[in-house]
Amino acid sequence: MNESVITVQGWLGSDVTLRRAGDVPVASFRLACTPRRFNRRTENWSDGETQWFTVNVWRQLAENCAASLRRGDPVVVQGRLDLRAWVNSDNVEVTGFEIDATHLGHDLARGTSHFTRTPKREPTVETGVQAGAPTGPEAPGEEVAA
Repeated sequence: MNESVITVQGWLGSDVTLRRAGDVPVASFRLACTPRRFNRRTENWSDGETQWFTVNVWRQLAENCAASLRRGDPVVVQGRLDLRAWVNSDNVEVTGFEIDATHLGHDLARGTSHFTRTPKREPTVETGVQAGAPTGPEAPGEEVAA
């Protein structure tokens, strides 16, 4: 499969919005990335044009983003890059870049963060087995009779 994978460092330009697509949580936010270049001739730094991305995050990562990220936070995002086209409210076709994030976190070059592990899911009532936990002879601590 040929997909464009991108890693981008930027700042949250909006708060994270969390919604559901069926039973799956989806988080979205805007990401601003402003390249900064050093001009050797003038010996000055200058900012380039800000690039804006819509970032979409799915499942547990979406819930973690909604709980952890706020507008203005510096982040590093890795995911699949897509070019989307749509017609806006003025009936003009516009295009924009979207990133379906697979990895995301605070940019620790810009500050500190405190990590908290996501708690394990509770056992289901019907089976008493934790969702996603191995069952059968391969489960840890169980022995297989020969």
